Amino acid sequence: MKIGFIGLGIMGKPMAENLLKKGYELAVYDVIAKNISALTSAGAIAASSAKDVAAQCEIVITIVPNSPHVKAAVLGENGVLEGAKPGTILIDMSSISPLASQEVFKACAEKGVEMVDAPVSGGEPKAIDGTLSIMVGGKKEIFDRVYDILMAMGGSAVYCGSIGAGNTTKLANQIIVAVNIAAVSEAFLLATKAGVDPELVFNAIKGGLAGSAVMNAKAPMMLARNFKPGFKVDLHIKDLNNALETGHSVGSPLPLTAAVMEMLQYLHANDCGQCDHSAIANYYEDIGKMEIKKH
Repeated sequence: MKIGFIGLGIMGKPMAENLLKKGYELAVYDVIAKNISALTSAGAIAASSAKDVAAQCEIVITIVPNSPHVKAAVLGENGVLEGAKPGTILIDMSSISPLASQEVFKACAEKGVEMVDAPVSGGEPKAIDGTLSIMVGGKKEIFDRVYDILMAMGGSAVYCGSIGAGNTTKLANQIIVAVNIAAVSEAFLLATKAGVDPELVFNAIKGGLAGSAVMNAKAPMMLARNFKPGFKVDLHIKDLNNALETGHSVGSPLPLTAAVMEMLQYLHANDCGQCDHSAIANYYEDIGKMEIKKH
């Protein structure tokens, strides 16, 4: 089976490579030519457009930055729907607004194209390892048909409900991650100002109730002053924007999300938009006038 893959950035490239390693034939496209070259050297077939990808493949995967990019890749000129045949399955693995997923789904249905939204969590390390958590919305029978493909890129793939449910689940995930990173930063600054080594605090609490996958991944980065992006501040801003928009549309209050959004906006305004979201620690350091560091 030939699979189309559109979007070969920080996440898409290793995900596509894992499909190749599992023996799938891939046709790939990205708006950045050098990203295509990286995959063709690994055995993929280069396509000239999203339309060209869809014309060659029964299943098309998209993973691009945000809702407008998905709409352009699928609905736009030379997009997926211009090349897709009835019965084609679109797996959109981008993290976008649930309302945008529903809009794209409707346009796909009019062309006889099936679609699931299947955003991922785990960042670049889990994309490389093929252990992403994948959250899926759409028809259950389509989820069942693409499950093995999803598991070639992930450690889990969970059906969450109708179209848009995958992205709603991802927004919930991103709220929890953002607030968790902020809480760790706040706690580590307290420890530092009180004269306690934050690394010892981390080691003491990581096995208890406060322990989490987020803290285990991000605390060592904070303590090592390593803010190389696994997941960029600017991308988390995009996700929290979508969360706030969705929350407002359904009447769900999101006060903690709004507070962390302002921290991320501060980082963006201070030339840290391309840093890892663990750089929320930098926000606390700036307002607390002290660096969080090991003693």
